[in-house]
Amino acid sequence: MSTENSSPSREAPSTADHGSVGLVTAKSHKFCEPLQLACGRVLQDYTLVYETYGEMNADKSNAVLICHALSGHHHAAGRHSPEDKRPGWWDHYIGPGKPIDTNRFFVVAVNNLGGCHGSTGPVSINPATGKPWGPDFPSLRVRDWVHSQARLADILGIEQWAAVIGGSLGGMQAMRWSLEYPERLRYCVVIASAMKLSAQNIAFNETARQAITSDPDFCAGRYLEEGKLPRGGLAVARMIGHITYLSDDGLAHKFGRELRSGSFQQGVDEEVEFQIQSYLRYQGDSFSSSFDPNTYILMTRALDIFDLAREYNDDPVAAFAHARCRFLLISFTSDWRFAPSRSREIADALMHANQAVSYAEIESAMGHDAFLLPNKRYEGVFRAYMQRVALEHKAGQPACV
Repeated sequence: MSTENSSPSREAPSTADHGSVGLVTAKSHKFCEPLQLACGRVLQDYTLVYETYGEMNADKSNAVLICHALSGHHHAAGRHSPEDKRPGWWDHYIGPGKPIDTNRFFVVAVNNLGGCHGSTGPVSINPATGKPWGPDFPSLRVRDWVHSQARLADILGIEQWAAVIGGSLGGMQAMRWSLEYPERLRYCVVIASAMKLSAQNIAFNETARQAITSDPDFCAGRYLEEGKLPRGGLAVARMIGHITYLSDDGLAHKFGRELRSGSFQQGVDEEVEFQIQSYLRYQGDSFSSSFDPNTYILMTRALDIFDLAREYNDDPVAAFAHARCRFLLISFTSDWRFAPSRSREIADALMHANQAVSYAEIESAMGHDAFLLPNKRYEGVFRAYMQRVALEHKAGQPACV
């Protein structure tokens, strides 16, 4: 049994915000059925917060699931109010006439279980104690998110997704969908992702976690009970992560060695501050005001643990043999955190598993963040593929991709 907050999630776009889904309102659904987690623990009940854009067609065959990355959430497109300064995190690519065209698709974006934007997570109240879960919240794996998303699909009456789409950590979820529920998606779009993290990626995540846990206000993860927040540690963690999402060329083009204050003039005893320093501090301070430290720790650990082929004797070909959908893989030339070689590994495994796969490597100087940003070739590839996905659900058979 479950209950749902069924407030409207869409309003008509304003004429001033062309191509936008307009004003949106989040929905929430409380699940009262226990969820068995990969760690062996059970959540007796939980809530997922999500947004929807576009309209479901009569046979519910045009639904698309958006899986978010580490710092993402359910607000992927549109604005929550006319005063919003920034739209949803993927507004460039979701909306009327955009690659994920809401004139054609019914789009569902979910805040992952364990998140800090409304879904049950470390900031939620633990019913056993009456206090915030904090560090006692169960550890999660990517498959746990997929299973909870499948339950949401059941509530929405979606038997099969037209496509499951995700970038970075979201791409890992999309791939896991193709193995856990092979009959429930027709297309899988994996952007700037990998089948498992490299040792270097794990090292960056651990360094970020150490920044958080070393903050005196972390209080062993019970900072909410103590009325504190390890803002400094979380800000440094975000700065570390943000550096890895950018590229050397991108930083050089945007900031170079430009000064924000101070001078290189000899004989002037004045502290020098580079523009990049100010930018990173701003990113850290902004993030630490909106994200939960325990959630950051939980999600980076899920990233570290993810290994698509582990249970298939470390053979990705054997893993992908279970898939029944078609795949699109996209990578970016300057992305060194999830390099194009990681996407080519996925493509090679899919081809050896006799799966239908398309792959595009996009020229970009924007690093890992490129999957979030405007790029004409990226948009063109993405749009063309999603147009074929749309044609397929109209024709009732897979389009030639």
